[in-house]
Amino acid sequence: MEKPRPGDARPDPDALLASLRQTGRGHLKIFLGAAPGVGKTWEMLAAAHDQHRKGLDVVAGLIETHGRSGTAEKLGELELLPRLAMPYRGQVLEEFDLDAALARHPQLLLVDELAHTNAPGLRHAKRWQDVQELLEAGINVWTTVNVQHLESLNDQVARITGVRVAETIPDTVLDLADEIELIDLPPGELRTRLQEGHIYRPDVARRALEGFFREGNLGALREIALRRAAQRIDKDVANYMRLTAIPGPWPVAERVLALVGPDDTAQNVVRHATRLADALRAPLVAFHVERGDSTQVQTALDLAVQLGGTVVTVTARDLAQAVLDYAANNNVTHIVMGRTTARWRPRRRITEALTRQATAFTLHLVPLPAAPPPHPSAPARKGTWEPYLLASVLLGVVTLIGYIAKDYIPQEAMGLVFTGLIAAMASRSGRNAGLFTAAFGFLLWNFFFLPPLYTFSVSDPQDVVALLVFLLIGLLTGQLAGRVHLEASAAAARVEALRRISAFSQRFSRAATLSDVLRGAAEEAAAITGAGIVLMLGANGLEPEARIPAETALDEAASAAAEWCANHDVETGIGTSTLPSVAWRFVPLHANGKVSGVLGARPPAVPPPLAQTLSTLAGQASMAIERARMAMQTARAQAHEDSQKLRTALLSSLSHDLRTPLTAIRGAAETLEQAGAALDPATRADLLASISQNTALMTKFLANIMDMARVEAGNVTVKRERLRLSELIEAAISRVQGAEYTGVNIAPDASHALADPMLLEQVLVNILENAVKYAPPGSRIAVTVTRQTDKVRIAVADEGVGIPPAELDAVFDSFFRATRGDRVAPGTGLGLSIAKAFTEAMDGRISAQSPRLDLPADGLPGTIITLELPAA
Repeated sequence: MEKPRPGDARPDPDALLASLRQTGRGHLKIFLGAAPGVGKTWEMLAAAHDQHRKGLDVVAGLIETHGRSGTAEKLGELELLPRLAMPYRGQVLEEFDLDAALARHPQLLLVDELAHTNAPGLRHAKRWQDVQELLEAGINVWTTVNVQHLESLNDQVARITGVRVAETIPDTVLDLADEIELIDLPPGELRTRLQEGHIYRPDVARRALEGFFREGNLGALREIALRRAAQRIDKDVANYMRLTAIPGPWPVAERVLALVGPDDTAQNVVRHATRLADALRAPLVAFHVERGDSTQVQTALDLAVQLGGTVVTVTARDLAQAVLDYAANNNVTHIVMGRTTARWRPRRRITEALTRQATAFTLHLVPLPAAPPPHPSAPARKGTWEPYLLASVLLGVVTLIGYIAKDYIPQEAMGLVFTGLIAAMASRSGRNAGLFTAAFGFLLWNFFFLPPLYTFSVSDPQDVVALLVFLLIGLLTGQLAGRVHLEASAAAARVEALRRISAFSQRFSRAATLSDVLRGAAEEAAAITGAGIVLMLGANGLEPEARIPAETALDEAASAAAEWCANHDVETGIGTSTLPSVAWRFVPLHANGKVSGVLGARPPAVPPPLAQTLSTLAGQASMAIERARMAMQTARAQAHEDSQKLRTALLSSLSHDLRTPLTAIRGAAETLEQAGAALDPATRADLLASISQNTALMTKFLANIMDMARVEAGNVTVKRERLRLSELIEAAISRVQGAEYTGVNIAPDASHALADPMLLEQVLVNILENAVKYAPPGSRIAVTVTRQTDKVRIAVADEGVGIPPAELDAVFDSFFRATRGDRVAPGTGLGLSIAKAFTEAMDGRISAQSPRLDLPADGLPGTIITLELPAA
């Protein structure tokens, strides 16, 4: 085992932070069963009785006995919390009473069946969420769950047993446990308990023995439970080591670390490490230290994820020390890395360093591949000689200037000038350019500025020392500046990625429609890659929804890669291990746990930061697309609901408001037809007046229906004219019968408005008719016109029964008729709705106020309907 270096033996900050989060939180212990019937509840009750005898306040919050008398008797003297009765579909369900448990607040609470689904209407959908709230309240909880209820094992258990477990818990709930106790029985003993009736009724037990409880199934579940418990123990050991600053590794469990570097052996290392991890049944971690962009690195990391491993990427100066630190902190036992034959490659130095220092780890060197893997999609590197050409030009310029001014610039000063040039080139173009500048600067300084001139020999011993110091400083400066350049590039890439992610979120949050989201995602992807983009959606066949540029098209190979990406939920194309020869990179888009489409980009190369940013963009776009679709569905549902309400109201209005005048007309007509000659002239006149009046009512009703249909269809055409309001108001008053007016008051500066004369007259008629309808006989109506900045306000005030405050917002809705005590006013309920639609079409606004503040408090409240229109 490695000994800690002085000053390094200190607790891990993340472990300390996790420990602090537990302060004030309840302690959670899970009794994990390998299968149903192994005795989880029995063991929990037995341990609870021990705690109760020690004086601990123990309460059984909920215990599921499943009809087993032994389990019910095991409760003994423990206090049992009453269950909560929940009515559901004609029956009463008994559930855990969370509020009662919080109010009781015992020192230890027993809650059985952690994976249980609560009845609808309770605060939480799942029982494990109840347990979370109890823990946050500081209550210690003991609970039970079987291993087959873990969400990550759902498919695995279904394949083994042929039974899909419906009730599951997230694996993170298991991570919340401070303590896990595995309850296990050998398969033969468990089947014997089942046959003896200790688990299920005899008829159910027979079916279970032939199905879920087959001996092979129980053995597989037992192995899964043991491994999950071992994984948790291994995690606890690693956390303890980090918390107490114990240097690792401790040889308690196997863990494999694959070192992924920017070379052709990266994928081979991942494959070898995967085989080793499978043989050891150990977790695999692909570890990469950022030193610059590389397509091989991202391909290998993608391969590691596809093979079931996890990826860790860090930034560090000392590669070997970064590997050792991570391995020691995470209890790694095996380190896998590639072999190389290059003398000065960083891989060789890492290999030598790990061979010397990693004495507590098993080091695996993967053989070189027989031939380097082909990368037909990787483009040739452009501009390789540009930094060296620039360095040569600058060296020539500096040398020429120094040679011309050699009488004024000492030879020692020229050495400093060359050193500065070395640092500048290394900072700009990297380590190799800095070393190139150092080597040729050394030769030029010697040849042109140190005697004897124009030779590479040195006569003065001091100059020899100066040359050697210059060369050493130049090499170190180039090396350090190059390293700073790489780290700065990596940091800039990360900052740019974060900026892009922030821009994605802001843009997608502003997108109002699905087309806005799709266009935004395509434009952001094009801005990232600087290449062609295609975004395709479809559950049963992909269809392009957005392209940049518009003429972008996929060839047959790219279409096949896109279909593979959608069907298998993996990234495909350039820079991946799936169809890497395709020049496109396809990333799946998810919705409700399924692939709903793909995002395709055609960049010249896909370095790791770009691949990560594309994946992040795809994730953000997926959520935005799903949000836009849900908004569209909600809008369609709301529109359908509004349409149904309008249809129902229209049918109701037709059945009432047409039937009443039609009945009156029919009765009057039949009376005239059958007894017209016998009727006196006054009676005949009354009947004819009734026919005329009811016909006018029907005509008015049908006109309102037609006006509302024009509004709903958007066929209202507005002509804005400069209108004299006095003439228009008088025309509207003349059309409304049965009203008394106190007068029309128009302010001098409010005599004209910009509006449509026909629409405004109809609006005023509808408002006046509404005032007459709800005003008692003898009451008066006032019309007042005033000016407010660039608006004209027309107020129609009545002395009627007013509008209840709760109905003020609904009075302008279609088919709404305000209630007045136990009656509903006659009419269609369309008058004010049409007035509102026409007013808004003229860029105006309509509002209602009730009661009137200028009327006596002991009288009727009255109503004021106010129009606001643009002033002329």
